[in-house]
Amino acid sequence: MTKVGPGKISLESAVRRVSDDGSGGIAVFLGVVRDNDRGRRVSAIEYHAYPEMARAVLDRIEKDLRKRFPLGGVVLEHRTGRLKVGEASVIVAVSAPHRAEAFEACREGIERIKAELPVWKKEFGPGGALWKEEQDLRRAKRRAVGASR
Repeated sequence: MTKVGPGKISLESAVRRVSDDGSGGIAVFLGVVRDNDRGRRVSAIEYHAYPEMARAVLDRIEKDLRKRFPLGGVVLEHRTGRLKVGEASVIVAVSAPHRAEAFEACREGIERIKAELPVWKKEFGPGGALWKEEQDLRRAKRRAVGASR
């Protein structure tokens, strides 16, 4: 099951949805908003997505995970909207016959979401709001200037 949207993420619900009598292991990754990012204080994050496109990417990741691993259940969800520190922003939950497969599939799921999902985030802190992508560009520029000296 995949979902992108403003609804809260429930750890208990995800575990229930992936539970399967043929699976001996359930692995879960729950990503939450933290209060800092690379030395900058963060009070909230606002996630933006084009839901149909993001859902298609999550569906493809789920399909690929099911091809690679003998999975019972799969939940891939990412929230949109403004989230406060401590709130869950993403969850990957999988069940598999054995723990090694569950751990590996869960890890691959979150790594692919971070790399492929078209979700953009705006971080809020004491200095105002800053798009995460803008921060990354500024960092890259500073590194390039520092390397040329």
